[in-house]
Amino acid sequence: MEVFWAKGYEATQLSDLMAAIGINPPSFYAAFGSKEALYREAVDLYLSTCGAASMRVLAETKHVRDALEAMLLASLDTALASSSSGGCMISLGLVNCQAQNAPLRDHLRELRHTTAMLIGERLERGVAEGELAADTDTERLAAYFATIIQGISLQAQDGAQRETLLGVVQTAMAALQA
Repeated sequence: MEVFWAKGYEATQLSDLMAAIGINPPSFYAAFGSKEALYREAVDLYLSTCGAASMRVLAETKHVRDALEAMLLASLDTALASSSSGGCMISLGLVNCQAQNAPLRDHLRELRHTTAMLIGERLERGVAEGELAADTDTERLAAYFATIIQGISLQAQDGAQRETLLGVVQTAMAALQA
């Protein structure tokens, strides 16, 4: 997971993976079958560990504004957690790719769509509970906050410091209040 997170799918070589795991080519193929299969396992591991925090706090935090802010802060922490400041593995792991890797790109795209859907559901809950106005455009807000998460990842990959990313979160929250 760490190798894929740091380098992305296409830049990661089998030799990188075998060195990280400490196995030889026959053992690699016996254990994982292919680089693609290992990548899917790495994505699943990411989503169940360090990549899970943002959606967990989004769902579990009582008030919608607090939930959105906690989600953004968890995304910021995840984006800065990679030893290479690789951002979010789902947001940046495979955006543009060679044609043979399109199924993996599509898989990550679906995961990003799921993030926006979960944000939208949380916003709808905020409307239903009276925390947001009844005419709140939850679909547009969900797209906005999903874009902020992806932007945080890209900024982290480009070397943005924590203080700068905290400013992004504060600006996003001010936009919600407006």
